[in-house]
Amino acid sequence: MAVAKNNIHTDPLFAISKGCFAYRANNVLQDIDLDLVPGQFYGLIGPNGSGKTTLLDLLTATRPLQSGQIIFQGKALADYAKKELATKIALVPQQFSMGFDFTVSDLVLMGRYPYIPRFSNPSQRDLDLVDEAMQVMQVHTLRHRLITDLSGGEKQRVVVARALAQDTEVLVLDEATSNLDIHHTIEIMHVIRKLVREQGRTVIAAIHDLNLAAAFCDQVIVLKEGRIFTTGPVGEALTVDLIAEVFQVQAEVQAATLNHSPRIHYTLS
Repeated sequence: MAVAKNNIHTDPLFAISKGCFAYRANNVLQDIDLDLVPGQFYGLIGPNGSGKTTLLDLLTATRPLQSGQIIFQGKALADYAKKELATKIALVPQQFSMGFDFTVSDLVLMGRYPYIPRFSNPSQRDLDLVDEAMQVMQVHTLRHRLITDLSGGEKQRVVVARALAQDTEVLVLDEATSNLDIHHTIEIMHVIRKLVREQGRTVIAAIHDLNLAAAFCDQVIVLKEGRIFTTGPVGEALTVDLIAEVFQVQAEVQAATLNHSPRIHYTLS
């Protein structure tokens, strides 16, 4: 999918209407109405327990809605076959565990499985995309290492590389940089931002660092207590009042300029 740089589409990529989800008797998400358009970098923010991971689970069909509906590209999300959906949406989870001794290159190659016919070998394109993803994530020198021998940060970069190799229109990240140092965090955010800007990909990322969201995202989706508190462009949505009400902290927000995103400075009361 190719869209013009910074182009806002009127037709939703995702359309959620009256979405609700509960664990047993505990309501996690209630009355979610949300339209997401292609070619945008969405930052999903909110306090712990506000429902961010659950919302991403619903968007990736990892969990089904208990009521309401999600439409993806004009079709009910629940009607997609898993393999078809895997060619459209890639997920980078917050936690990743692998009990088998796969090599790094084998794990990244798993991102190509939706495209490889059963009992067939990977094509040259599959191998090229795997190699490119490992280069981008700077894990190509680890390609023969076992995933179980890697550090947490190395492992997370490999998982991001797998999602890049999957080559989907939509990339979903659940606080995917939380285990990384600031150097690799910024590098990954730049890579993802480039996918949005140059290839028209859509990114939906749960981010706990508000300044990181302000620096890289086009739009924010703010959750509070299982409901959408607000959505909108980063420069408009991230206000002092919002941060105080949603996160219960006092802050100063330096307004966005032509060359700089908004900057948030927390203040002590």
